[in-house]
This record gives sequence, structure tokens and C-alpha cells, in this order.
Amino acid sequence: MSPLSHRFVMHFGEMGSRWGINRTVGQIYALLFVTERPLHADEIAEQLAFSRSNVSMGLKELDGWRLLRRSYLPGDRREYFAAPDDVWLIFRTLAEERKKREIDPTLTLLRDALLEPSNDPSDGRAQQRMGEMLAMIEMLTGWFEDMRKLDQATLTKLMKLGTGVVRLIEMKDKLVGVRGEQSANDQVPPSPLPGA
Repeated sequence: MSPLSHRFVMHFGEMGSRWGINRTVGQIYALLFVTERPLHADEIAEQLAFSRSNVSMGLKELDGWRLLRRSYLPGDRREYFAAPDDVWLIFRTLAEERKKREIDPTLTLLRDALLEPSNDPSDGRAQQRMGEMLAMIEMLTGWFEDMRKLDQATLTKLMKLGTGVVRLIEMKDKLVGVRGEQSANDQVPPSPLPGA
């Protein structure tokens, strides 16, 4: 492994642990991401100095996240593993899996909690706050679903707009405000001038 790849693999393992992913899994994924060809488990274990059992568990977890491609070579019974080539596909898969594992259970809890009748007067504030959280998460997941439906080219353009989207919204709001004022002024007859 080159020094550049080694640095990336080590960093990715460190960052993975901060994102709630096992360091070993992060390093295995980073190695597969930067390697030109698919690797079998023994090669992964050798390059990362991991035990074969750690590699097997890491590959199983990556497979559960849908972040592996498996392949076979003619005459070789071993499985070979690679990361998907398309970084947009990787990003979408990660976002979908995190939503499924972290956001969806929270939505279910909030919906169930708000449907439960409560006789305890102190639950009023808790229900109000949970309702606010539910509304915000539902709005974000709705936005996520809309973004997920966009093709890669459109999504790329949208992301490149960045804060330009905010400026467009502000401009639209100003135009609507000006038009609203104009139509309100059009509906009110002008006051008669003194002496007319």
C-alpha cells in the first residue's frame, strides 16, 4: 500500500469511529475504495495487519450496509470484494442506511408516543416538544426523499448552487412581497385630493 493510500485508510478508520462505525470496518472500506482491483479477505487481512476473523466480521458489516461488490475469478473459489465505483451511489446508500437505522426508529417512537393518551398534566410540555421534533424530522425526511428521486446531474447542479438557492428564495419573497403590495394598492381606491 502506498504512503498516500495508507494515510487515507488510517484517517478513514479514525473518522469512521467518530461516525459510529467500527475503526476496522472503516479501514477495510477505505482500502477497498482506493484499491484498483477487488481483494480477497486474506489480502485485506495482510495489508491491514488484521486477523482473518476481524476482516470477515468487517466485510459482513459492510455487506449489511450495502457497500460491497462481490466477484469471483475463474478457477478461484475465494470471494473478492470491492467498493462501488460511483461515489454518488455510495453517498446515497450511506444516507439511506443511516436514515433506516437512526431516523426511522425515532420517527416511530415519536408517532407512537404522541398517539398515546396521557392523564399526567406534566406531559403537556413533553408532548409539545415531541410534536415539534416530529414535524421537523418529517420535513427533513420528506426533503431527503425528494433529493433521493433526483438524477445525479440535477443533484450535482443543486448542490453547486449552495447558498445561491437561499438568494433565489429571498429574491422570490421580495418579488412576491412587492407584487402583494402592488395588488393591495390596486384594490384600494386612491383617496380624493383636497379640493377636487
